[in-house]
Amino acid sequence: MKTIITSIAIFVCSILSAQTQYEQGMGKAMQLWGEGKNSEAVATFERIASVEQTNWLPNYYIAFINTIETFGTKDKEKAAALISKAQDALDNATAISPNNTEIMVVQAMLYTAILVQDPMANGQKYGALAMEQYNKALIIDPKNPRVVFSKAEFEIGGAKYWGTDTKPMCEAIAKSLELFANFKPESQFHPSWGADRAKQALENCNKK
Repeated sequence: MKTIITSIAIFVCSILSAQTQYEQGMGKAMQLWGEGKNSEAVATFERIASVEQTNWLPNYYIAFINTIETFGTKDKEKAAALISKAQDALDNATAISPNNTEIMVVQAMLYTAILVQDPMANGQKYGALAMEQYNKALIIDPKNPRVVFSKAEFEIGGAKYWGTDTKPMCEAIAKSLELFANFKPESQFHPSWGADRAKQALENCNKK
């Protein structure tokens, strides 16, 4: 997950030159996140979300940051708080922008974060929920590189657990890299992460 933060930090410099209050706020939040100040970044995104009530992006990043943090904690109480906050933000983002594949990817990631907290208890339910999100997103936008890559990455985890062939997933990751190469975000604040992780994942595939 650290590569996501690194890739976010790369374009912070261009964000800082923004002119509008919204752009300045988003730029500041991105900068804080890039510096590893997650709590401050989330607080900034929350302030923006309270004003930009028809914009899904602030809530998207609130959910994204809290989801990533969930993967990195073994503290059950902290994880539960992060999961709750991420889900609230995803619900808000989805209400603003239904059938948004970027939001669906983070929702699937959150289900995965819940799954890894207790695989024996949560695996069947949340694994199915994550796949449901990925499959729905793939139908809506099969050219979204984060959808293609994240689905394949999730499936690799399952394949390794069950000892099944990962070749189809590795082929999907290779396809996602082609999609990343041609992807252009709608704005400097729209999701653009994932290419570095996909490259690393494909390298891991090739090592087998």
